[in-house]
Amino acid sequence: QVQLQESGPGLVKPSQTLSLTCTVSGGPITTTNYYWSWIRQPPGKGLEWMGAINYSGGAYYRPSLKSRTSISRDPSKNQFTLQLSSVAPEDTAVYYCHTDSPDTGWGPYWGQGTQVTVSS
Repeated sequence: QVQLQESGPGLVKPSQTLSLTCTVSGGPITTTNYYWSWIRQPPGKGLEWMGAINYSGGAYYRPSLKSRTSISRDPSKNQFTLQLSSVAPEDTAVYYCHTDSPDTGWGPYWGQGTQVTVSS
């Protein structure tokens, strides 16, 4: 069974770049038809899909976040990474990594989530 684990700083200052890593175990991130996503939940709000990277390295972003978001991967470490630039207090949220395969119905699997607070 696939397991995902987020890691990164819990506190980021405004205007800085947030960087989170998701380490995957139980299967390679290059498996065909699998998508690897970042999803966040601000306090008191619903889940927000931020973007994803697919099995071949293609990236997709939420339009409202596209100018600030970059998702990359390192198959040698079986990890994928989120970078969110120019953060502000409204980027405070629990950040989750997630995977599924819409074409095959596999998943979804979630990381446990990591709290990120944007504050000076």
